[in-house]
Amino acid sequence: MFQNLNVCFVLLCTIPFAAAAEPPGAQEPSVELPGDLARVLSDYEKAWEARDETALAALFTEDGFVLPNGRPPVRGRDAIRRHYADSGGPLALRAIDFATGGSVGYIIGGFARERSAPDIGKFTLTLQRDDGGHWSIVSDMDSPNNRH
Repeated sequence: MFQNLNVCFVLLCTIPFAAAAEPPGAQEPSVELPGDLARVLSDYEKAWEARDETALAALFTEDGFVLPNGRPPVRGRDAIRRHYADSGGPLALRAIDFATGGSVGYIIGGFARERSAPDIGKFTLTLQRDDGGHWSIVSDMDSPNNRH
């Protein structure tokens, strides 16, 4: 697994950083995801909106991570389930970039409380595909756009 994570790290390091030169408030355009990757985002939205921490945790690999902003990492499905208890509500995820290579991939995106609203934060999902072609989340890191 760590070899696959090294490949994913290399993929993440190759992302262009030109977006940093954009004016404040500019929002990256959305990209369309292939169906199998789009399912990851739609399943995440559904579970979050339903406040279903068990369904959220099931989207992760057994030893997956949540990397919450300003808090220590959360590792493993049971810990992720506990972390997401009492969380949820309206959520709209959108992709701004993605890549896959073999059994690893990533999605970079933005999130809002409703479709067509400006992003209130951004996220990265590191993904791993199993032998059956099903993508699971290895790590989920998000942060708000503003620190108010």
